[in-house]
Amino acid sequence: MKIQKRGLLMSGIITGADKEGRPLHTFAVCAYKDSPYLEACIRSLTEQQVKTDVICCTSTPSPYIEKITKKYAVPLYVREGESNIREDWLFAWHKAGGRLVTIAHQDDVYRSDYTKELYQAFAKYPDMSVFVSDYMTLKMTERGMKTECFNKVWLGKKILRMPLRLKLLSGLRPVKRSSVIFGNSLCCPACTYQKELAGEEMFRSRYDFALDWDNLYVLAGQKGRFICVEKPLIAYRVHEGATTKACIEDNRRTKDEMAMFEKMWPGWLVKILMHFYVKAYDEYGNS
Repeated sequence: MKIQKRGLLMSGIITGADKEGRPLHTFAVCAYKDSPYLEACIRSLTEQQVKTDVICCTSTPSPYIEKITKKYAVPLYVREGESNIREDWLFAWHKAGGRLVTIAHQDDVYRSDYTKELYQAFAKYPDMSVFVSDYMTLKMTERGMKTECFNKVWLGKKILRMPLRLKLLSGLRPVKRSSVIFGNSLCCPACTYQKELAGEEMFRSRYDFALDWDNLYVLAGQKGRFICVEKPLIAYRVHEGATTKACIEDNRRTKDEMAMFEKMWPGWLVKILMHFYVKAYDEYGNS
């Protein structure tokens, strides 16, 4: 895989476009209504140490979103039709021109070395279908913002990702599947996908909450390596208005997660796994 040199050369990482003029990577921010955290997200993407393309996509256009995207010179794409996580993500996926694509969540903040780590991984493993990093949690409380780097759910996910540290084996189906069969250990906004390996029909799952988990389960059964960098390259924000909170309250999370486990395990084991998963809901925001 040859990448045309253009722009910045940094620590052996080449940024720019490939021989077809296609950008190497795109952050596609999915904006929903007027989130007070959108600007912090976009700012963190435009301030990456190694520059990349950034776009914003929404199905709920507003002067607020237009103002922020204009401020940071980020192209804004509007999808017609009713808001829907699946369709919104697929729209962003199609609008992103990069060979590598990150569907960025508007509430989260990315460390400035995310793309640097991503490019280093891609240069070493060009057959990488998924790149993912560790994460930390930003909890919004009545007293303000609290950064949390350790909790039980985070630790469980870190343990489940351990087989992916074996980089030479990370292209094997059993190794990739091991990171998703006891739950989704890969933080959704920390994931970047290679379009050529993932295909144009991404995010076709019938689920709402478990959409990313189902997608990763499918990708784990296909060609491509899962590369995990155990550094907290993003901060995952937890607040009352987040989609995860709504999915817990209306029971969508429970239904989706049970359906995912039923794909992989017998009924008696599904009950055991869900017992522990439901308990983990109390630590929402760490998951």
